[in-house]
Amino acid sequence: MAESETMSLPVQTGDKRGCSEDKDEDVPSKKPKVESDHENGGAPDLNEEEPAEEASEEDDDGDTFADMMKHGLTETDVGILKYVSDHEGFSGILKERYSDFVVHEINKQGKTVHLDDLSIPVDSEQASETEQLPKESDVLTEEQKKQLGELQLFKNKEGNVAIEVMDDTKEKRTLVHKAIKTQFPGLETKTEEKDGRKFIVAYHAAGKKALAGIVATEAPRKHFWPKNRGSYCHFTLYKENKDTMDAINVLSKFLRLRPNMFSYMGTKDKRAITVQEIAVLKITAERLAHLNKCLMNLKLGNFCYKNHPLKLGELQGNHFTVVIRNISGTSEQVHQAMTSLKTTGFINYFGMQRFGTTAVPTQHVGRAILRNDWNEVVDLILKPRPGAEKEFLVRCREEWAKSQDPEAALKKLPNKRCVEGQLLRGLSMYGKKNIVTAFGLIPRNSRLMYIHSYQSVVWNTMVSRRIDSFGLKAVEGDLVLRGTAAHVLSAEEAETHTIHDIVMPLPGFDVIYPSHHIGEGYREMLTADGLDIDNMRHKVKDYSLAGAYRRVVIRPTDVSWEVIHYDDPRISLVHTDFEKLENKPAPVFIKDGKYRALRMEFSLPPSTYATMAIREVLKLDTSIKKQTQLNTTWLN
Repeated sequence: MAESETMSLPVQTGDKRGCSEDKDEDVPSKKPKVESDHENGGAPDLNEEEPAEEASEEDDDGDTFADMMKHGLTETDVGILKYVSDHEGFSGILKERYSDFVVHEINKQGKTVHLDDLSIPVDSEQASETEQLPKESDVLTEEQKKQLGELQLFKNKEGNVAIEVMDDTKEKRTLVHKAIKTQFPGLETKTEEKDGRKFIVAYHAAGKKALAGIVATEAPRKHFWPKNRGSYCHFTLYKENKDTMDAINVLSKFLRLRPNMFSYMGTKDKRAITVQEIAVLKITAERLAHLNKCLMNLKLGNFCYKNHPLKLGELQGNHFTVVIRNISGTSEQVHQAMTSLKTTGFINYFGMQRFGTTAVPTQHVGRAILRNDWNEVVDLILKPRPGAEKEFLVRCREEWAKSQDPEAALKKLPNKRCVEGQLLRGLSMYGKKNIVTAFGLIPRNSRLMYIHSYQSVVWNTMVSRRIDSFGLKAVEGDLVLRGTAAHVLSAEEAETHTIHDIVMPLPGFDVIYPSHHIGEGYREMLTADGLDIDNMRHKVKDYSLAGAYRRVVIRPTDVSWEVIHYDDPRISLVHTDFEKLENKPAPVFIKDGKYRALRMEFSLPPSTYATMAIREVLKLDTSIKKQTQLNTTWLN
């Protein structure tokens, strides 16, 4: 086994792409289960409520970011120590452009999800209505369309457009309402009567003053929904450089829906191009398709109607296309590394994104929650910390340290929806003697993220010890799954199993531990952290950990690779679904180009981190701290 060695991984730089020409985790349960949280798919940590926002540093300059990362985590801090292969590592640039990381969801039927059809499905009742009524495009004049278009594009957000209904019938008004909402997503309509004449008034959904004083003459009517049409519109979401919840929040605002009207099988990376299936309740494909005219970095297609929503974690996995630019490895090194990934796999560590990027790791907060030390929880989240942060967060922390006054500290925050703001609001409402209730104002899945992070660092640490002690073979005392239950291998049984069968537990009240000395290692680590491994039930039910089982080594499927040469570092090296729809040519590679890149493809099941597979290939430390230390010139 090769110990962890650090190789250079330059930090990501910008990428300019656009979707259109316009503009640019597992929740604790009573029974143990196979772990189902996943970097790009699976049941995510934030899976029920709109998550608490984090104060982002991504707009800061390189020096500020580098200063912050001086106090970040490295892989050794979270138990990531081992490799399964002994090939020589090499350097390369991961995610230099977000288009270097492309993810396609694999649905529960095993089909890879693609965006390849923008047409709108027509059901029989729709078809008969279309024959009887004039087309929506015919009911608006060119001048009206121009005015509505300006209103939609935020040129007159607080204004409105009034359209007089000359032929005043219910059918005609309905057609005008529908035409505006489908052709100009983000606009809302009301019927207004003035001087005996009826107008349909369109206003921007974001406007606050547009309809002040207007009295609607009709109560809002429910949209007609054919009985023979499925209640859910399923569609493919193609997104660039945007995470799943951000994308859903954008769609929600344009469609005037709550985010929980959408369902999906897993969350996907932000800094990537990703393709996944989404479902929404009783919104027509036509309305969704019209959003393509005004969305940036999002594209919707492959519409169909079904009678069921999507469920978190029911995907089979994800297919990745990853480009590592400017590689230093020889063709032989690349061949050895990729062959090892294909035949042996990689250690199924929880990746660095599981543990946060600030000077206060999320697992420390999780440990304090499990110890029922609520004063420490508050202190870890709110106290001043080393490293660069947004100025308003620095002022907020300083105020809290000085006065311990939640209302005074809260006034320093322009955005009250970040974790710090929600905790301070809870302390202001319920008092500092009722921290548990105050902490509960943070969305549930954001709270659970902390304790899952603690479980993850324990798992990583114990797996490193297991591989250090026994290598890549099954041994007596290891655990394997039989159904959903874990079984301890005897010496004889170990002879018939491989490392790919072995699982290790995330600590909890409903799991068993290996019977060899690694099992005792769990007890020692939790005891050192002030926890009782025999009593993982918490006074607060949400924080009781049942535990789960997770495979030690994962072998990717559908593995392929090629070394490509190119001259222009600004060009995309992957032909995306959107580019194919636009009939744009595939990238052309030059045999004697001055730059070399490794383009790899592989599929992973839920509960795995693609960055850990890439780590195994390149033999590098994937932490932002290490990347920053080794590549300050890239940041500057």
